[in-house]
This record gives sequence, C-alpha cells and structure tokens, in this order.
Amino acid sequence: MRKILKYFLIILIVFVLIFFMYFFIGKAEPVDDVEWGVTFSVRPVRDFGLDWKVVFMEMLDDLEVKHVRLIAYWNEIEKEEGLYDFSDLDWQVDKVKEKGGDIILAVGRRLPRWPECFEPDWIVDFNEEEKQERILAFVFKVVNRYKDVENIKIWQVENEPFFENFGDCPDLDKEFLEEEIALVRDLDPSRPIMITESGELSTWIGGARRADILGTSLYKWVHNNWWGYYKYPIPAIFYQRKVALIKLLFDINEVIAVEVQAEPWGHKPNQHMTAEEQDISMSFENFEEIIAYTRKAGFKKAYLWGVEWWYWRMKKFEDNKFWEKAKSLF
Repeated sequence: MRKILKYFLIILIVFVLIFFMYFFIGKAEPVDDVEWGVTFSVRPVRDFGLDWKVVFMEMLDDLEVKHVRLIAYWNEIEKEEGLYDFSDLDWQVDKVKEKGGDIILAVGRRLPRWPECFEPDWIVDFNEEEKQERILAFVFKVVNRYKDVENIKIWQVENEPFFENFGDCPDLDKEFLEEEIALVRDLDPSRPIMITESGELSTWIGGARRADILGTSLYKWVHNNWWGYYKYPIPAIFYQRKVALIKLLFDINEVIAVEVQAEPWGHKPNQHMTAEEQDISMSFENFEEIIAYTRKAGFKKAYLWGVEWWYWRMKKFEDNKFWEKAKSLF
C-alpha cells in the first residue's frame, strides 16, 4: 500500500507540474486586429434610471458598434402565458440591421445579467417539467420569429449553463439543455449554436461537447463576501493554451470572448456605488488593462460587458474616459 501511495503521489505531482507548465508558463501571441462587440441589456439601463432606447442608439451612432449580443428575456416577452410581445426586441434587431451590424441572439431561461434566470411571474407554481415545456415553446417562438433575419449570425442557447454555483437558477438538466439545442438546430440548421462558459471557473468541456462555437467570459477584478475584492492571477497564455486544447479535443469552429469585463464588479450594485467605489474593480487603468489582456490572450472576437455602465458613468459623473476609449476600439 505504501508503494502504491508513493507512486500515486508521484504521478499526481507530475500531472500538476505538467498542468501548471502548460497553462501558466509561456509567451502569449497577441492579436492586434480584434473584432470588438458588446452585449446590450435593457436591465442595467433601467437600474440606472435611463431611457434604454437612447442608450442603444448612442451605442450604435456614437460608438459605431457593429457586433451586438442581444437577449430574448423570457419574462419580458411572455408576461402572460401564450401572449408574446416582441416589440422591444424587434426594435433592437431592426436598429442593428439598419446600421449594418450583426447579432448574436441569446435564447432560453438562463440569460445574461443577474439573477441569471428570467422566468415570468405566471410560471412560479409550475413544476420543473411543466416549466421546461413552456421554455421549449418560448424558444420555438423566438427562433421562428427571427430565423429569417439575415444579420443574426449566431444563436446562443442559455448562458453559462454549466456554471451552476452562480445565479438564482435551478440545477442544470443536461438532457433538457440538449433538447433546447436540438430544437434550435431543427428550426434553423443554417446558423451555428454557441454555448457560453466561465473563463476562469470551468473546463469548457460541457459547452464544447455540444456547441459549434464556444463563448467564454473574461474577468480580472471581482468581489465576493468571503475574500472581498481580488484579481484573478491568470496569465494571458492560460486562455491561448486552453483554446488550443479545446479545439484539439472537440469539433469547435471558434472560441469567442463573449463577456469581457468592462464594468465594475463590486460589493453592491453599480448604481449604488460612488465613482471611487466603482474604481476599485474597474478604474480607467483597469479598463485599458483588460483590453490589452484580451488582445494578448489571442481572442480575435471579443464582446465587451458594460456599455450601459460607460454611458451612465459619463452622464452621472461627467466621466467620459471609458466611453471615448471604447469609441476608439469600434
């Protein structure tokens, strides 16, 4: 038993060393010509007390954003069972199309922004099987409505479904996720499907096994109730090597940095923090650093997270540095 334990420990140590050397040692090859985009959500704009349509048009006209991830929130579109109001999402899709932009459209129950899952009020007393039937019906409606819109390039099914320890969501049902993916493929086989994963806290295997495109988050400065504020000690080479490995092991067309942190992650919501409190996790220097880090990590496509905050910061604190820096990217 002692010999077996000894050999096991040696193998474990060797494995850990190989893992560390592969993911943490080496020089990253930066990408200069990144295709930058943004994720837009009406939710933070409303929290900031702003008109989301005004912010949306400033994003398109002043920043000149051409790549936008939009979100089909279930609780916004189907506020009453079987009654669908697509007017807000139609407006967003039409405006991006008018400006010659392209769209990633996220569908499902678990979607970007806190609390991650967005169920309409009328479904609260349904059991999980009944909820899943309604989710499939909702996904069917969304995909059928927009599948003929040429500038929608990618369907995103759910958001970070394998990141189960974050958000107010039910436990992941992998079989149901596969049902959703199969439904979208059947309704629109012409477009790729993206599954998103946590960049720092996931192996990416769950998404890579099921998707055509993998979308990853990219965060540097975060906060939680146990450790307070901290910075992920992850070098850029980590992402380059992780992308290379996942492409080698799975049939993935590309990996997109679809949620690059470009707003604060603080101890309370942004609208309740002072500018100084926001700067702890997203100062202008941090903003510039995350942009450089994304390039260095080798991502050819990257969607910044926080366009709503840049605009609010400019209006609330008369601080346009973030907005103007973003403008130079687009």
